[in-house]
Amino acid sequence: MPTNTRLIELNAVDFAIDGKDVLRGISLSSDAHRLAVVGRNGSGKSTLARVIAGLQTTSGGSVRVDGVDVARDRRGALGAVGILFQNPDHQIIFPTVGEELAFGLTQMGLTKQEVGDRVRQTLERFGKAEWHDAAIYQLSQGQRQLVCLMAILGMAPKVIILDEPFAGLDIPTAMHLTRVLDGSDAALVHITHDPRMIIGYDHAVWIEAGAVEMQGPAAQVAKAFEDAMQKLGERDDLTHLSG
Repeated sequence: MPTNTRLIELNAVDFAIDGKDVLRGISLSSDAHRLAVVGRNGSGKSTLARVIAGLQTTSGGSVRVDGVDVARDRRGALGAVGILFQNPDHQIIFPTVGEELAFGLTQMGLTKQEVGDRVRQTLERFGKAEWHDAAIYQLSQGQRQLVCLMAILGMAPKVIILDEPFAGLDIPTAMHLTRVLDGSDAALVHITHDPRMIIGYDHAVWIEAGAVEMQGPAAQVAKAFEDAMQKLGERDDLTHLSG
């Protein structure tokens, strides 16, 4: 990473779809090990996650992760940032676990031997060596989410984005995946509408209507967001509750 470059650098990021602004002038410079993005449904936070991961090209501004222009350097982006979606079926491409884990590594330019070694090492690390040839459709949702997480960790990115990946999981499965992530050296960017999920995080950004409403220490941002949502929820006019 170049000197004086932060791990995550967003500079005046705009994103529009069919002429409608989804993100507006978002800037962020962070080396936080645990970073949260909070906001209501429809606020633009999931779009921001895809932008940071390089899956969406911005309408304006720039995005760099670990010094990589993630939208323009896709191979570099694979080693810089991974994203774990809420629904693993939106992420999985291949029919078997081994093929799924191998895909990103192949895209990174590793040799066939290196890919095979890395896949085996990753499965052994999780005590799942017997999953190599397992059919993914036979796995539970929690197991499929673990496959997605193993595929990401196998590529050893510097940043992992979590787009509310535990929403559909039972409590024990969510706890297990949380322990796996807590043991990772990667910085985490957690996208959530629930301020309770970011207790203990370093920094937080509150997104409202596609723009930064507030950012700073996570505890302060979480309290301000929760207070605002509480006041909003006490209103009787449902037109204020959209989003």
